[in-house]
Amino acid sequence: MSALFDKFHDEFIYTLAAFIFLIVFRFILTTAANKVGKRSNINLARVQLMVRYINFLVFFLAIFVLLIVWGVQVRDVTLVFSSVFAVIGIGLFAVWSILSNITSGVIMFFSFPYKIGDEIKIHDKDFPVIAIIEDIKAFQIHLRTSEGELITYPNNLILQKAVSLVKKDAFIDSPDEGKDAL
Repeated sequence: MSALFDKFHDEFIYTLAAFIFLIVFRFILTTAANKVGKRSNINLARVQLMVRYINFLVFFLAIFVLLIVWGVQVRDVTLVFSSVFAVIGIGLFAVWSILSNITSGVIMFFSFPYKIGDEIKIHDKDFPVIAIIEDIKAFQIHLRTSEGELITYPNNLILQKAVSLVKKDAFIDSPDEGKDAL
């Protein structure tokens, strides 16, 4: 065991340093996401979704850094990563809307002016919608109409349409609220 440590002493030290750096990096990013979530009054489920994206990013960074630390040439690592991402890109090209909705979900996390509970109007000439935001997911936003109909609206479309606020915190003023307490 001592011979193994002596032979790869530098690699073990760099690996430890990389793990410490990545843990601190992950901590900083998740803390920032949580602060943005609290400051902007964003739903906890949306904050947790951002944390999952951060974990995914840190995981790939860890693989990349560890491969380089343990002696894999940078050109070999970039070749593997570019090949993998090319295959993923070709695979996702057929289902680009999934990637578009995830990206829109991230954008909505940081800059969507409406919150869960707000009543909004989506100005779509073919299918105008007036509904209360019930939930905001990674791929779609859940809207509840006054008739009780649940509409799932894709995140990428909500960013492409004009949206106006009809009523802030419409859940609070709901006539059905408080019936469960009786």
